[in-house]
Amino acid sequence: VYHAAAYKHVTLVEENPMQGIYNNVFSTFFICKAAKECGLKRVTLISTDKAVRPTNVMGASKRLAELIVIGFSNNEQKLDNKGVRDQSTIFSMVRFGNVLGSSGSVVPKFQDQINKGQSLTLTHPDVVRYFMSISEAVELVIESSSIAEGGEVFLLEMGEPILIKDLAEKLIKFSG
Repeated sequence: VYHAAAYKHVTLVEENPMQGIYNNVFSTFFICKAAKECGLKRVTLISTDKAVRPTNVMGASKRLAELIVIGFSNNEQKLDNKGVRDQSTIFSMVRFGNVLGSSGSVVPKFQDQINKGQSLTLTHPDVVRYFMSISEAVELVIESSSIAEGGEVFLLEMGEPILIKDLAEKLIKFSG
């Protein structure tokens, strides 16, 4: 199971904190519980870099989801009465940042603003982000879950940081 069904847009969760917590936290618990009960081989939570020292409800809810997965993994790794590790389901997590072209990515937002003739919205000119393509993200998620042994948080290599201001300027230039 690749658990990617979560609210990952900061604004959406900030405006609907209870629903964001319910969806991100409780759905993770129920997915892990069902996977364990059904004896599924692997569960991989798709998390976010915003779960590291979270500063908003979305990041905190994703961190709580990670802690749930860690808890299920720890329970799986206990030894039975014969000293054998009982690990029928391998639980792991993978964290990464912005995926180009995904919903919530800044690129479609900028393109929409450009198409409407609007000014581009920047939170700060010095903000940097890491990006990867959808195909890169998928490949790395599958690879990380295939090597997981239980309880790991895989951090995907996102390449070089890009100044959001530079990205915005390039999109404006390329759009004419």
